[in-house]
Amino acid sequence: MRQNRTNLFLGLLLVLVGVWLVVTRQVPAVQAWIDQNFAWPMWTIGAGVLVLLIGLLTGAPGMAVPASIIAGVGGILYYQNATGNWESWSYMWTLFPGFVGVGTILTGLLGENTRHNLVHGLNLVVISAALFLIFASLFGGLSILGEYGPAIILIALGVYILLRGLFRSGYRGQDETR
Repeated sequence: MRQNRTNLFLGLLLVLVGVWLVVTRQVPAVQAWIDQNFAWPMWTIGAGVLVLLIGLLTGAPGMAVPASIIAGVGGILYYQNATGNWESWSYMWTLFPGFVGVGTILTGLLGENTRHNLVHGLNLVVISAALFLIFASLFGGLSILGEYGPAIILIALGVYILLRGLFRSGYRGQDETR
């Protein structure tokens, strides 16, 4: 089953690359946009995709974790290069657990310990998103939630953790009675 998922993912990726090649050849405006917007951080994103492909070709879905980290760093660098907002490193570091979470989810989808990896990856993404919103609010990178933003995020994260603990303890309690 793991090999089938790997083949499915690799096949889909090859189809998408093929479609991209056809579109860039047939629609010159798309190629012009790529030429204009393709900046040096795209090489880092490409390195992440290459690591993922190597993992797929060798049957090692766990390579999705370092691939996600590398591509995530490339995404951060792309944003910072495009906006000139290099100060955002003061809160962008909080995205790293989320990159690990995305890689863990991909690893699970590619067939390695699926349920555990999906749950663990989702938890990492939620925690990373909460940390990002808190630190971005504190350091002025995110003013969407106003002055109460960090408090709202902390309350939401606390409710998430409480609910998660309640559902886990209820689930374990059922197993112990059997």
